[in-house]
Amino acid sequence: MTNRRQFILQAGAFCTLTQAAETAEPVIDIHQHTNYHGRSDEHLVAHQRAMGVTTTILLPGGRPANVPSTHNGKSNGLAARVGPNSDALRVVEAYPKEFLLGANEITDADDAVKSIEEYLKKGAVIIGEQKFGVESDSPQSQKLYELAAAYKVPILLHFQHKTYNFGYDRFYKMLEKYPNTHFIGHAQTVWANIDKAHDWNNLYPKGKVTPGGLTERYLADYPNFWADMSAGSGLNALNRDEDFTRGFLDRHQDKILYGSDCADHFGRGPACQGAGTIAAIRKMCPNKSAERKILFENSRKLFNLTADKLP
Repeated sequence: MTNRRQFILQAGAFCTLTQAAETAEPVIDIHQHTNYHGRSDEHLVAHQRAMGVTTTILLPGGRPANVPSTHNGKSNGLAARVGPNSDALRVVEAYPKEFLLGANEITDADDAVKSIEEYLKKGAVIIGEQKFGVESDSPQSQKLYELAAAYKVPILLHFQHKTYNFGYDRFYKMLEKYPNTHFIGHAQTVWANIDKAHDWNNLYPKGKVTPGGLTERYLADYPNFWADMSAGSGLNALNRDEDFTRGFLDRHQDKILYGSDCADHFGRGPACQGAGTIAAIRKMCPNKSAERKILFENSRKLFNLTADKLP
């Protein structure tokens, strides 16, 4: 029985990898991590290939430190054991046709700008994932917004009420102050706020959506605000009200980016939220053109991924 079960699993994995390899449509994943909850590089690479992802951007965790913005160390490694800049660079150098580099550091570290700039000079295409307990309009945060504009790379922020990047309700002031900085909103507070009637303390709301939420307004009103569809929060937002989702993806098809932020090892099945997000996007996009924008074109343009940077 054990041998038979192993054979079935291996056969399924082979079929999935074969289907992914044969796909004619590229997919860009803007949100992945090294050592995610201890996942090996080999499982990371296999996971991305199984999902059909052709280009992956690795977001480092910054250095470990016992400071208030890391909740005295509890949020080191983005609270998921994520590797630092050097770890991401190692994977990018090993798989240069499949992975791109991000650069990150604790927002209020004294040398955050210097540390991030070191890896921007090595080819990093994004700053992030910024996931620290700071005000999103703090002076230290604003230094990174200026750095992103100077290097013409986006910055990705994890907004989580009372935990990371506080002040999403007033973040429009940063969007207005830094029009040349491309901000990518991610995580629970971004996706819960597609709903105008959202309870801020409910990070994974269910049920029908009341249109006109804060995130919709940011997407509609600010050319420099983008939304990262990744993680359980993104998938929850897609699935909670399918009628709303179809209209949402139609209205904002030029501003939504696919990311997985998935710690699964295999890239398939119900445990793989990254694959589930791809499936939901394909199911609920209003047309093929919108699907291709969200899974590929929007990221290709935002990150200025020329042919030499793509497989």
